Amino acid sequence: MQKQMLDTDQKALEINLDETIYGTFAEIGAGQEVARHFFKVGAAAGTIAKTMSAYDKIYSDEIYGIEHSGRYVCEARVNKMLDHEYVLMEERLQKHMPDRNFFVFADTVAALNYSRTISGNGWMGVRFQLSPTGRPNDLVIHVKMLDNDTQLQQAAIGILGVNLIYACYYYNHDPELLVRSLNDSLEGRVIIDMIRLEGPDFVNVDNRLLCLLLVKFGLTEVSIFGSNGQSKHASEFLYKKSVMVVRGNFRPPTLVSVDVFKAGFTQFLKEPEVEPQTAALLAELTLDNLEVDGSISYQDFLDRAISLCKLGHSVIISNCSNHQCLINYLADYKISKLGLVIGVRELLEIINQKYHANRDGRLLVAFGELFTRNIRIYAYPVKEEETGEIITGKNLPVPDGIKFLYQYLLDSQHIVDIEAFNAGLLHIYPNTVLEMIEQGDLTWKKMVPDRLAKIIVDKNLFHHEHPDFTLSN
Repeated sequence: MQKQMLDTDQKALEINLDETIYGTFAEIGAGQEVARHFFKVGAAAGTIAKTMSAYDKIYSDEIYGIEHSGRYVCEARVNKMLDHEYVLMEERLQKHMPDRNFFVFADTVAALNYSRTISGNGWMGVRFQLSPTGRPNDLVIHVKMLDNDTQLQQAAIGILGVNLIYACYYYNHDPELLVRSLNDSLEGRVIIDMIRLEGPDFVNVDNRLLCLLLVKFGLTEVSIFGSNGQSKHASEFLYKKSVMVVRGNFRPPTLVSVDVFKAGFTQFLKEPEVEPQTAALLAELTLDNLEVDGSISYQDFLDRAISLCKLGHSVIISNCSNHQCLINYLADYKISKLGLVIGVRELLEIINQKYHANRDGRLLVAFGELFTRNIRIYAYPVKEEETGEIITGKNLPVPDGIKFLYQYLLDSQHIVDIEAFNAGLLHIYPNTVLEMIEQGDLTWKKMVPDRLAKIIVDKNLFHHEHPDFTLSN
């Protein structure tokens, strides 16, 4: 849907002039940049009940409670701020203003510091009513600031906060519009890599779809949701952990997919650098894998997402056709050991791409970017349909000009074969299973886990008998 982009002042003034909207601003870390916009444009008395900034940690703890993690720029902190301030709004103003839609805006931000050891990130949220008698909803995001200047980062926070509040009240009917509008007047200045929208007015909004929209519209290259379908952020559950990522098509997940996860993660946990109690396993869906005939079907994405969640997996959605941007993204969270599970066909494709694109002397550099010290690629084999031969990392037919380098990667164990794979499953191909599901051939049920077969039938997944959710890129 096309939209007219309003500038920040227009948005702030429109909210100020709306007599039904009234709320509080609580901002920690980067000044009161969001509230400033509402004061600047005039008529703020119609919108602002209170602004505050508990900048000192002792004051902040006295108001919102202690963060036992020791981290103040975190999702838990912004949720406590929303809880505390919204209760005060109701206690102090509900009787006096029964016709107002109350809101609380809260942020906790670490902008670029003087010594430049902090690059700038924050959590922002709005708790808001859409009707005076209705229960409130929450919209929470995580943002990374990209400006290389503290004042510019503060200004970006101010713009983003206005966008967030405006989206809650004027774009709540359209998830696509809501997500895209967060980047208004901020192109290239911020990354929004987590979004959570929940409440009584949004029971039909699937946060997995919002995660996809963040990536599709370029607000981030990576977003994550948990096995419960709720949005997650890497800083909240992956920090300093060992992580294994399994990239796949998952259309649908099959018994082979289950074997890839099980055999790969079991082998990963045996690595001496990996602490099993803190290791995490994630599935990865890329935009490339989600595209079918040049477009992304939202229902097809949700079919895959629901299936992976049913199997108990957290899911990364990425716009990373190669693995480098995913590696770069996770590097911010000091991942101690990263394992990437790749089918041997995809591994051969990566090697061929790097070889043919870097035959001018930059070959070692190109491979060095991927095969760093704390990253290991685990190759899952494939059975050739015509010959029945099992192709592994060791007998992969790499180009002659790179065989010496590839052998080094094998010898140094930058690339290892998944050892305990189930060879009896390699005859199962997702495309074949999908065709069986679509054609009503019940043989497919023997090729997927029992618990997934039931949900495919119950929810009519992968049948393409859904409303039209397909939108062209």
